[in-house]
Amino acid sequence: MNDHYYTTSPDSAHHYQACRHEYRGVSLQFMTDAGVFSKGEVDFGTRVLLDALPEDVSGRVLDLGCGWGCVGVSVGKRWPDAQIVMCDVNERALGLAKDNAKKNGVQAETYLSDGLTNVPGQFRYVITNPPIRAGKQVIYSLFSQSAAALEEGGELYIVIRKQQGAESAIKYLKTIFDQVETIDKSGGFWVICCRGGQKDAV
Repeated sequence: MNDHYYTTSPDSAHHYQACRHEYRGVSLQFMTDAGVFSKGEVDFGTRVLLDALPEDVSGRVLDLGCGWGCVGVSVGKRWPDAQIVMCDVNERALGLAKDNAKKNGVQAETYLSDGLTNVPGQFRYVITNPPIRAGKQVIYSLFSQSAAALEEGGELYIVIRKQQGAESAIKYLKTIFDQVETIDKSGGFWVICCRGGQKDAV
């Protein structure tokens, strides 16, 4: 059965599992499920990514490939003035993200979308733990779409394991962004911040 977390309609039998997460002084509760990335816990890469975000986040924020909504909901709870948008290709994941936002009192727009295809508007921040197993062509397309979706002065935050292609990703990102900086390295995960996206990248 080819049932991945980047599958549009997972075939896995439901297996709901709750988890808790503490983020910068706020407590969050999530429901997860089979057929969705990182069931039952916040994965280490996402923790590293969240911890590397700026001290103040504002404006329109996209959780790209949101899964069950950990990044978007955490950011929305910590910085309630931010305008949270979450998207995913996985219908089951997006349903969980909607429910988890409501559970935690976070207002969020949600879009079922392959990449940013169905996501309107521009963003101050795009934040993603990309679906590495979907392949380089898919994730590099996400990066170029993100470059085009950032408002002037906007930033893209990405987490990638070194052994899963962080260095080659940086080489590609430098072809579509003016500034590419590795801002954290923890447990083999690199957090990359990109600025100055070239709008003709896509």
